[in-house]
Amino acid sequence: MEPSQALSSVATAVAVLVSVVGVALFVATVGRMVAVLGTGQPDRSRTDRPVTRLVTTVREIVGHTRMLRRPLVGAAHWFVMVGFVALVGTLVTAYGQLRDPGFVLPWIGHLWPYEWAVEAIAWLTGLGILALVVVRQVTSRSGRRNRFVRSTTWQAYYVEATIVGIVLCVLALRGLEHAYEAAEGTGTATLLHYPTTSWLGGLLAGLPQQTVADAIVVVAALKIVVSMAWFVVIGLTPTMGIAWHRFTAPFNIYLKRHADGRTSLGALQPIVVGGVPVDLEKADELDEDAALGVGKAQDLTWKGLLDLTTCTECGRCQDQCPAWQTEKPLSPKLLITALRTRAYDDAPYLLAGEPAPDRPLVGAVAGDADYVGPGSGSGSTASSYRPSAAEVHDDVLTNAFLSSAAMTDDVLWSCTTCGACVEQCPVDIEHVDTIVDMRRHQVLLESAFPDELNGLFGNLEKRQNPWGVAAKARMDWAKGLPFPVPVVGGGGAEDPEDLSGVDYLFWVGCAGAFEDRAKKTTRAVAELLHTAGVSFAVLGPAEACTGDPARRAGNEFLFQMLAAQNVETLSEVGTTRGGGRTRVVVTCPHCFNTLGNEYPQLGTELDVVHHTQLLNRLVREGRLTPVSAPEAERRDVTYHDPCYLGRHNGVYAPPRELIEASGTTLTEMPRNSETSFCCGAGGARMWMEEKLGSRINMNRTAEAVATGAGAIAVGCPFCRVMLSDGLTSMQADSTAPAETEVLDVAQLLLEAVGRGRTATG
Repeated sequence: MEPSQALSSVATAVAVLVSVVGVALFVATVGRMVAVLGTGQPDRSRTDRPVTRLVTTVREIVGHTRMLRRPLVGAAHWFVMVGFVALVGTLVTAYGQLRDPGFVLPWIGHLWPYEWAVEAIAWLTGLGILALVVVRQVTSRSGRRNRFVRSTTWQAYYVEATIVGIVLCVLALRGLEHAYEAAEGTGTATLLHYPTTSWLGGLLAGLPQQTVADAIVVVAALKIVVSMAWFVVIGLTPTMGIAWHRFTAPFNIYLKRHADGRTSLGALQPIVVGGVPVDLEKADELDEDAALGVGKAQDLTWKGLLDLTTCTECGRCQDQCPAWQTEKPLSPKLLITALRTRAYDDAPYLLAGEPAPDRPLVGAVAGDADYVGPGSGSGSTASSYRPSAAEVHDDVLTNAFLSSAAMTDDVLWSCTTCGACVEQCPVDIEHVDTIVDMRRHQVLLESAFPDELNGLFGNLEKRQNPWGVAAKARMDWAKGLPFPVPVVGGGGAEDPEDLSGVDYLFWVGCAGAFEDRAKKTTRAVAELLHTAGVSFAVLGPAEACTGDPARRAGNEFLFQMLAAQNVETLSEVGTTRGGGRTRVVVTCPHCFNTLGNEYPQLGTELDVVHHTQLLNRLVREGRLTPVSAPEAERRDVTYHDPCYLGRHNGVYAPPRELIEASGTTLTEMPRNSETSFCCGAGGARMWMEEKLGSRINMNRTAEAVATGAGAIAVGCPFCRVMLSDGLTSMQADSTAPAETEVLDVAQLLLEAVGRGRTATG
């Protein structure tokens, strides 16, 4: 039966109008987005190994590998994603039903497997979006744990309402189609063809067929309007990441740093100008207006701009951020959205061939029209305001991201570069690279950085270590050991001329050489290697800082200077036994990451292992034999994952296996492995005072103490300093047992091996 002619004509006109407008706006905005990406800097590193990249993209999207880290949310989102694609056929059907209520897709429209799939996907999509709505509402009431704070709420509600509306239309149409076909007597109005909606068709069985036909036209038109209105809205809102990520996320994943899908952590990318890495020796050849780092939105690479466009504002990055969780103004989510707003605000000027407004990305100043709250008067600046923890949630967030600059300097310098944001992001946004690039601009071109870094930079430049200690003191840690520690080129009887006769170069690191607590780790590793019969040598005074703190503080040229010095030294001492790459063992994850992942950018390939990896191997080979303590002396141990060993480099098992091999019981903290909480020292924060919110190290120490473990094990000298300071503070307040201590994993192993020597001695 034909629908009412007038109704059909009106419905068709409305559907065609909204469809044409929606598609036109969508296509125009896609073109605009591509043009905006074109305002970014070149990046030629994103298209290698296309087959591997395609496999990675399919695996991450279809498998929802990141999303399923939160199982309920991941499963719900998967069904919503599938519904977005699989229910397109119902939209095509709706267009046909405007003229013919009995219209079905050719060939497959009445195939029962297709009909079953449509109904199942519709129901599951509806349940999925309702689950996500509940999660959003519950999470939004969780105080500081609200990862949706300052997300653009209306956009989320609109997307959720659109999906609910489409699902209801699909199910309503299925019920109406059942009633219509039952009246027609086609024989398809059966449970086989309408497995979950025949009951709805049964409720409508008493209606006249003309009424059912008209109802199909109305609901079909409504479905088209709801669907195409969505295209209109997103076409008018190119910064609506919660909608646009459906189209941009596959590209962002395909173009991630590592084709094989590894998280974009580990090595920082070098400074790039015009798509070419900048060499310190050729820096004088750069144009005067060359952008070093990111000072404007268009200084980002096109991939960085794609990151901004893809952000869904889900807040997983914020939920894991140690700065955010300790009441500081940095939210990785809000940083990305602030940059996105600036990029799209500036783009029209750039695309018109005009200069963008001269507005800094960082460094709000007094007098900004949008700056409100404490510290906004009397000549003070947004960046100098130091609020209490209670004020941060409201005032500092407002002040940090709503000024004429995209953010205040407190936002930029609160980052520890721990990588939790990158690790958690379901669409592979590379927050850390962007933050460090912004720091590079502030340091190299603006000379605008925290005062404490003046001392760090000066010590690194003059003494090649952050503590400013003379190089001759680099071997003080070895005094009193019962065996000599060979120094390459040291001139002593035991000192080799090169590395050809030893198994490993032991890279002691600045902390391991100069910091008293870290020296204990260095000595423990040396003793264990000696006991295992592993020959090693050190560089002694010739060793310089790898440059990690300088690079992560934005001083790229100082990093290159230190790295060049070390590269020259390494070339002079040759390779370790067996030739090939020089084998290096380190106790500091920051040295481990820089030597292993970043020195190859300078042309030096090393085989670098962390001491927990090497010691674990020696235990497995039987070259070290740990013995458990007597039952009465045993204690539980909790282990803190260093960010640059765990998240940045994926080393989680060896330290834990060593702890268990040492005869102790491992008690995990709630936040461990990939979700471990930072100690607060990374990103050169070791040399900057925490003036905002609560202290990161205290937050982590309290979590460790709460496990009831008698010792906190670490695998990083920075972590040891931070957690030791936190524990000392808690013990002074009588909030931690006096006997609890912080130990490196190597010390626990040395104790266990020592018990074995005593038993056999």
